[in-house]
Amino acid sequence: MHPSSRDWGMALAGRLPQSSMLDLEFAELSDLGNVREGNEDYLGHFAPATPEQARRQGWLFALADGVGGQSQGEVASRAAVETLVTGFRMAMAGEPLSSLLPRLVQEANARVLEASHAGGASGSDMATTLVACALRYDRAVVAHVGDSRCYLVRRGQARPLTRDHTVAAEQARLGLLAEAEAVQASTRHLLSRSLGGGLFVGVEVSDHPILTQDVLVLCSDGLHVAVSGLEIAGIVTDSAGLGAAAERLVALANQRDGSDNISVQLVRVRSVERVGMYRGRPYKLP
Repeated sequence: MHPSSRDWGMALAGRLPQSSMLDLEFAELSDLGNVREGNEDYLGHFAPATPEQARRQGWLFALADGVGGQSQGEVASRAAVETLVTGFRMAMAGEPLSSLLPRLVQEANARVLEASHAGGASGSDMATTLVACALRYDRAVVAHVGDSRCYLVRRGQARPLTRDHTVAAEQARLGLLAEAEAVQASTRHLLSRSLGGGLFVGVEVSDHPILTQDVLVLCSDGLHVAVSGLEIAGIVTDSAGLGAAAERLVALANQRDGSDNISVQLVRVRSVERVGMYRGRPYKLP
């Protein structure tokens, strides 16, 4: 979902009943910003209805940022997120998240290409970023393409779980640019990969243990360009609730910049279910 204007001020929040061993609460908010006439960001999630479904499938959060200046970026971002959420909902129970997410991102890439071709000449360059986080038991799996980010906030510190897929960031990783130069480079917003750019896309996937009180932050560059990871951690830690934190983050990004759409998803881990694996099947740990 995304709002049609920045006047939309409510954060959507949800939580599974306490009977679930993996217990989460979340909030998500998308804002038009101060300059753009339309919102090309799109958010989506899958929340299990029962503790059993949480164990079989888990939770999913996804955020996409349609490439600005391209044709129908809002169509690309919506197609990507909806494909991911639908595929997650219909996935075989127990399929490993580390293989499920990259498969679904490839399907989302195919859907964006299909929408691009269906749009004819006006949609021929349709593209979007995508970052997704799936959680099950005591693990979080993150998959991403582009420069939308995922942070892990733990004990007041924010650690990035994604690497920007931009030309400047890739040059910095290769040692061709210093980190300080990459931040200021003219290519810092030029994506090195995105959904819709070809038949296959290079999906980066990582797997992380999660602890009680961890907060996962998914955001578009409209937020992380204006607000640092340290500031994100501070606001998330100091706010009365996730909804209030989301509103504070968006307000700060608008105050400092606001030249782009701003979207954020906040996911707090209230409890986890510790498991081990034996022959591909989970068993509960003491």
